[in-house]
Amino acid sequence: MARAKANRPVLFSGVEVKPGQRQTIHLDVAQLYTHTPLTIPMEVVNGRLQGPVLLISAAIHGDELNGVEVVRQILSLVDPHKLKGTLVAVPVVNVFGFLQKSRYLPDRRDLNRSFPGSLKGSIAARLANQFFNQVVSRCSHIIDLHTAAVHRTNLPQLRVNLDDPVSAAMAQAFGAPVVINAATRDGSLRAVAQAEGIPVLTYEGGEALRFDSSAISMAVKGCIRVMRSLGMQPSRRRSPPHPMVVARSTSWVRAEQDGIIRSQVALGAKVQKGEVLAKIAAPLGHGEFTLLAPKEGIVIGQHTLPLVNEGDALFHLAYFEQQQVEEAQAHIDSLLEEEPNHGMVYDVEEPGLT
Repeated sequence: MARAKANRPVLFSGVEVKPGQRQTIHLDVAQLYTHTPLTIPMEVVNGRLQGPVLLISAAIHGDELNGVEVVRQILSLVDPHKLKGTLVAVPVVNVFGFLQKSRYLPDRRDLNRSFPGSLKGSIAARLANQFFNQVVSRCSHIIDLHTAAVHRTNLPQLRVNLDDPVSAAMAQAFGAPVVINAATRDGSLRAVAQAEGIPVLTYEGGEALRFDSSAISMAVKGCIRVMRSLGMQPSRRRSPPHPMVVARSTSWVRAEQDGIIRSQVALGAKVQKGEVLAKIAAPLGHGEFTLLAPKEGIVIGQHTLPLVNEGDALFHLAYFEQQQVEEAQAHIDSLLEEEPNHGMVYDVEEPGLT
């Protein structure tokens, strides 16, 4: 096997990071009303030896906090002297939304529908343009970390283009409970990066404005496993990976009436066609409606607010080939059992990674 070549300095936002060094860089994006500069904080860890340039980004939606903690933990585990290639870690992309604890930018636009952006467009377009040209386009692989929207929670899962062999290999290495071979959405980071030939994993786990220890732990372990699969981190002997559990389709089950919801199934549960998902009734209990599963599947997303309006999306179900349903449930259960309980966040120590 040929020995890895010595790495080269990398340049981000005018700052050079030499091999074997790590550097905190602030990407200038705007000013506040006070003319106080607003910057995207990022850390570049440049390994001594050549390898991929991996971007791990979080909080493109400013209220999605799990990824911020994931990035912090990963940075604590990576040593530039043992790293091959370059890690570009961006814990908060949407700094406007993060400051306001909001999914959106001040103009209510969604940053993840604004790529590749424009220097003369809206706030969202300008921020997207800066981030894409100065960071995204300089990377060879991407892991983009998300949670569900406000008042929803997601089972840890990956959205990925499995038709791309490199993306599929990254997804296999990551080891999420469920993988969705998902189409891209116009203006998303994944769509524009893939169009440039950059493989992207989009990770979803947990809910907005909350830390979820299980979702965080799975993401940290998954990112490290991807880095090992790319040759960036030393590999370890481990048991054979689980086969990828790929959903053939997904759909939301919506409320058929207004009221107060009482969920009957948990996130990650397998449900049969016709099984009761929830009951919805008025505050006095009148006019109770029973919400049923349209077909057999697994709950990968769930509404968390007890108050619902007619038409609200309540349960996100993933559907599998018949023979894969039991396999999917077993895989999900085994992974969830390995993780700490919801609530308190526990750091992932290097010896425990698999």
